[in-house]
Amino acid sequence: MFAIIGWAIFGLIVGLLARLLVPGRQAMGLLATMALGVVGSLIGGAITWMIHGAEPNMYQPSGWIMSIIGGIIVVVVALRMQRTA
Repeated sequence: MFAIIGWAIFGLIVGLLARLLVPGRQAMGLLATMALGVVGSLIGGAITWMIHGAEPNMYQPSGWIMSIIGGIIVVVVALRMQRTA
């Protein structure tokens, strides 16, 4: 149970930071921001795994940084998909 709550809080923080770093207006609520952070964290972990071949730890700066970078990627892709629709 605590792992789910931890992921939710981590996802919310990462999602908020990613949205803050991407210019423009993103119309999403707290749950969407939380999901953005969790998906961004998974993408950041996948990028780290492809580069280093090791799983990142969210308590290390590289884990947080790559999670935020993954969140930024998700925000940019979502904004581009909204513009084309």
